Amino acid sequence: MTSNRSGRGKSRRNAAAPVQGKPQKKTVQSKKEQGQSQGGAGKGQLRIGIGNGNGNFDGNIKDTDRNKMEKGWGARRSSGDGQGKERGAQRSSGDVREQHALNRNRVRAERTDLPVQKNDEAVIDIIGMNHDGEGVGRVEGFTLFVPGALPGEKVRVKVLKTKKQYGYAKLLEIVQASPDRIAAPCAIYDQCGGCQIQHMSYEAQLSWKRQHVVDVLERIGKLSVADSTSAGTESGANENTTTESGNQAAQVLATGVEADTASASSSAVSTDPNTDSMSVNLAREQGVVVHPTLGMSEPWRYRNKAQVPIGVTEGGLVGGFYARGSHRIVDMDTCLIQDERNDEVVARVKEIGRMLGISAYNEETGRGLLRHVVVKTAFRTGEMMLVLVTNGRDIPHADAWVGSIREHIPHVASICQNVNTKRTNVIFGDETRVLWGRDVIYDYIGNVQFAISARSFYQVNPVQTEVLYSKTVEYAGLTGKETVIDAYCGIGTISLFLAQHADQVYGVEIVKEAIEDARSNALLNNMRNVKFEVGASEDVIPAWKQQGITPDVIVVDPPRKGCDPRLLDTILEMQPERVVYVSCNPSTLARDLRILEDGGYRTVEVQPVDMFPHTVHVECVVVIYRDKKY
Repeated sequence: MTSNRSGRGKSRRNAAAPVQGKPQKKTVQSKKEQGQSQGGAGKGQLRIGIGNGNGNFDGNIKDTDRNKMEKGWGARRSSGDGQGKERGAQRSSGDVREQHALNRNRVRAERTDLPVQKNDEAVIDIIGMNHDGEGVGRVEGFTLFVPGALPGEKVRVKVLKTKKQYGYAKLLEIVQASPDRIAAPCAIYDQCGGCQIQHMSYEAQLSWKRQHVVDVLERIGKLSVADSTSAGTESGANENTTTESGNQAAQVLATGVEADTASASSSAVSTDPNTDSMSVNLAREQGVVVHPTLGMSEPWRYRNKAQVPIGVTEGGLVGGFYARGSHRIVDMDTCLIQDERNDEVVARVKEIGRMLGISAYNEETGRGLLRHVVVKTAFRTGEMMLVLVTNGRDIPHADAWVGSIREHIPHVASICQNVNTKRTNVIFGDETRVLWGRDVIYDYIGNVQFAISARSFYQVNPVQTEVLYSKTVEYAGLTGKETVIDAYCGIGTISLFLAQHADQVYGVEIVKEAIEDARSNALLNNMRNVKFEVGASEDVIPAWKQQGITPDVIVVDPPRKGCDPRLLDTILEMQPERVVYVSCNPSTLARDLRILEDGGYRTVEVQPVDMFPHTVHVECVVVIYRDKKY
């Protein structure tokens, strides 16, 4: 849950921080207001357009601004190969350097004509929220991002930085609060980078996440989204947007029938080819159905894994999360989205480390021993694994450390050491050894058992994972006769769910260790109709095609960057009847859906799932049918 947000995140706030009625400093006037100021109009304060109240600011901001917002200003965060080459060429010529300097000066001169300058104050209306959870307002068409502000609010802000078409501002005062605003319950919310929208009610979070998905599907994917009334949605969330637990998800796996409380609306998915054609026609005529976000009835303490960076102060070891926009560690005793047992183990490790005089790793010098404390908790079995990530193999007083942990935390089943001596911000190194206990712990998702090792990937929200995978099985529309390919299969979690309802499942993953875990998990569950292979999906799946493997359904669950273009080409060549896309990034999802649509497929349904409450992240499950008119 650590964040690598840019430096502007330092201006972020606790919702309760701004004080209403605080004396105002210098404010900004628009050119029109300057001519009216003698008559008292606006009292010299700049105000901008009224927000639409639903968090959708797409229609109010220029395309260039919207594109930058959705990309998260990636160009300014990364060096960019193309930009680097261009700058290198400029440095090779004195004349070009001089011209470049003149251009920079010209840009600076142009910025003096902006409606606001650094340190100006203004009262603005917040018309939306970007994908980083920052409020969006405008001053005479100039976009300002305001961390901590919510759609529909009127706020007083101080401009911190301006660029050519946008800027960043600090929230000073909430002049008119949104009804969706709540007091963030976390004591260090204004410092920690783990959560972004604790100051927004959970119902509003779910509604905003759906709207965010709709926005990017329409703008990036150029998809037509069905009217919300025909999709069974409303502007806000209701009791049908949450699931009581993962039990409904398990019921889907056992019976193939989804419990009412596990779905926000009825699904068009079926196993009848004629119904598939009807769904395609409906999607073509009315647009893609985007269901209400499936949320949690208890959206706290949901994480089963803690990855805590360790640092040092005068008082000894500290551990918590990185402060927003930095690698400064905020010490923390409790995290409201972590399982309480994780907090207990981390606190005990820090206490023992201080007592034994264990040194903390220093990123700047590369010295010090303890880098991270990683805790994994199996929700169903209660087993726990502790991993000490160290800058070297030798741990002083290792026996005393292990003995103290076992004494005070008896439900820990595994204590491991991972050695990472590289000067990197990657958490794990290549070597892991067991200090005490087993090398794995066991947990269940639905009725499938999984062995979890120190480095294996495992979804951090087990309750919502059942919901996510159940929807994947439903959208696959399996009858027991199908051949399914699971691309980006990881340790086989989705593959093993699908194998219970399919004739044969093939999983492919580029990480060798993950495939080893997947094969072990298949044996653990005595599933013999699933085969796993190491390699890139875009390389392995065409080879399977040459071997005569013809999938009825292809499931993809790619990383945030989305599917490799060659994999999308392979899908279009193989022409499965259905594609089920599990996405953790709506933007790359929309991009990939556009490619599939142009290749003869139709996106029928999208189900957002809230895997990470109180953050801006949202996962989606999408069902895509082959359009036989192509």
